[in-house]
Amino acid sequence: MAKNTIKLLDVIALTVDLPEYNLWRGQVGTVVELLADGAGFEVEFSDRNGRTYESVGLQNRANHGVIL
Repeated sequence: MAKNTIKLLDVIALTVDLPEYNLWRGQVGTVVELLADGAGFEVEFSDRNGRTYESVGLQNRANHGVIL
């Protein structure tokens, strides 16, 4: 992740493709849960109508996204 600390309700953009979840670099999601004392977080990806189409847990150290 960026040097900033991920917080609940942060908006992030993926910096890598996650084909196993059908998510691609540049897609934007919202942090909806902090996991394992901040070691990870759950990001929800929604369509234009606000319906969630994917929710994935990511690790902070894996550099999967950047805070917008």
